[in-house]
Amino acid sequence: MWKALNGLRRLVMSLLVLFIVIAIIGSLGESEGPEVPKDGALLLNLDGVLVEKAKTVDPLEAVAQELQGSKEPPEIQMSDVLDVIKNAKDDNRIKLMVLKLDGLWTTSPDKLMTIGDAINDFKAAGKQVIAKGDYYTQGQYLLAAYADTIYLNDVGFMSIDGFGRYRIYYKSLLDKLKITTHVFRVGTFKSAVEPYIRDDMSEPAKEANRVFLGALWQQYQDKIVELRKLEPGALDAMLDNLPARFKGAGADFAQLALKEGLVDKLASREEMDQALIALTGEDEDHHYRRISFDDYLSIIHPKLPMPKPGPKVGVVVAQGEIVDGEAPVNMSGGDTIAALLRQARLDDDIKAVVLRVDSPGGSAFASEIIRKELLELKKAGKPVVASMGTYAASGGYWISASADEIVAHPTTLTGSIGIFGLLATFENSLDAIGVHSDGVGTSDYAGLTLTRPLSDNFKAIIQANVENGYDRFLNLVAESRNMTKEQVNQIAQGRIWIGAQAKELGLVDKLGDIQVAIDDAAQMAGLDKYKVEQVKRPLSPKEEFMQALFGDAAKLAAGMQTSQTPWVSQLLKALDKEVAPLVEMQDPQGMYLYCRDCGYE
Repeated sequence: MWKALNGLRRLVMSLLVLFIVIAIIGSLGESEGPEVPKDGALLLNLDGVLVEKAKTVDPLEAVAQELQGSKEPPEIQMSDVLDVIKNAKDDNRIKLMVLKLDGLWTTSPDKLMTIGDAINDFKAAGKQVIAKGDYYTQGQYLLAAYADTIYLNDVGFMSIDGFGRYRIYYKSLLDKLKITTHVFRVGTFKSAVEPYIRDDMSEPAKEANRVFLGALWQQYQDKIVELRKLEPGALDAMLDNLPARFKGAGADFAQLALKEGLVDKLASREEMDQALIALTGEDEDHHYRRISFDDYLSIIHPKLPMPKPGPKVGVVVAQGEIVDGEAPVNMSGGDTIAALLRQARLDDDIKAVVLRVDSPGGSAFASEIIRKELLELKKAGKPVVASMGTYAASGGYWISASADEIVAHPTTLTGSIGIFGLLATFENSLDAIGVHSDGVGTSDYAGLTLTRPLSDNFKAIIQANVENGYDRFLNLVAESRNMTKEQVNQIAQGRIWIGAQAKELGLVDKLGDIQVAIDDAAQMAGLDKYKVEQVKRPLSPKEEFMQALFGDAAKLAAGMQTSQTPWVSQLLKALDKEVAPLVEMQDPQGMYLYCRDCGYE
């Protein structure tokens, strides 16, 4: 019966994928593709989550996830968004830009502000930007604030509530299960292991989190104040007296947003569309004349681009947790990133490299594998600039430290210079159910397994190894940043800093986005004219063909996954988010350069 059911499942999914492919091929035969309307609008409808490097979605896998109830948001590559806005700025057919951000998932301020800078360039070309939405989350609103005019649905709402850092703690659960947790760490503020040894957040961790969250919130608030021309501290003033202000606005979120100066106009969907029709004209479907983000991207980025010879600045993206060995693009495999750096080193056309880091760290071993390959690039005479994204902390800082220059966004989370080891043994759990482990060995270290307690000698070795790792981290930073070891230790101890603070402390050289890093890398290499190329593993002709053929099907399948998940699934995801990284990193020595506190909401 199981074989029959499994076979039926595969047949159904295969038929679904086949249907998608046939539909796409059929549509290609019926139409020559999207066209840019004259004097129309670019509809920047960003549906999904912004990432540095988007993974290729397998249509079959996406359909399987949908059938199983797994709903991951589609990924939107940052470089694609920036390319679209840059091209639209110089496109005489594009009259204005419309921001429709209802589908944009929670995204870090650095990415939103980088897109915002591109929007400002678009406006500087004399083109108008209008934001329209039924609602705005805190992240969506930061991007909407760059618009000349912000529309909000007259029955809509806005959510601005600051930044917080809350975690789930397991000590009592582990005690009940009689699991013995062995923690080895260095750094007063290295709190990644606290959920396994405490039931609450320690005071040092609270202190460190308050500092970086407060600085991050100030960056957010200052930007909103600047863009909307509000009084300094306007958001704090609103939140400090929110119940009274909400009641004063008739207990209406939309009216509150208008009264506080956060939006310009309240309107229904039809009224918004009519206002846009007045600016662009009306199309055959009785909407304002526009081209969507995806359609415009398909025009400016052909599916099978031809390689272009000539001097280049190569961009290597290291995003997600740093894990040992190979890894997909949503994680930074030590071997994977090292191979890309080596590929850039051996490519004669690549004259300089930008290492784009968007990682909270992970495996200490994998981090060092990446850093060693970065040093080989420098030996080959190719300048390397580290560009920090949302975070480049702990192991993310380790792989950045040896670059010729470090550029961070003011809101980047970095630092977290510390190290820890974590092991769990189950001898007491097994004893409780009548299972025991016994035997003999030629030393205290023979036959070490999770079913036996750790010997005191083995604990001492692990702790010494962790302390040595921390000492190496201090020396690495001190040597790379022209600081003394004592100076580094004062700002280390696992503490997190935002980019603006890190610049003052000497941990980074310059504040800016990835374009600043690219410009500096090109200048170091003496390049006047050059192209920018993201370094990727070369695809075989067959892989290129399949990617081009199934790309639209994959995007369509991924697009079916944007609805909200039930609360039970959200709870399970929260638990998985806490535990999965330590399982995936798999450091050979069990040592981690990992900033677990770099997440916030």
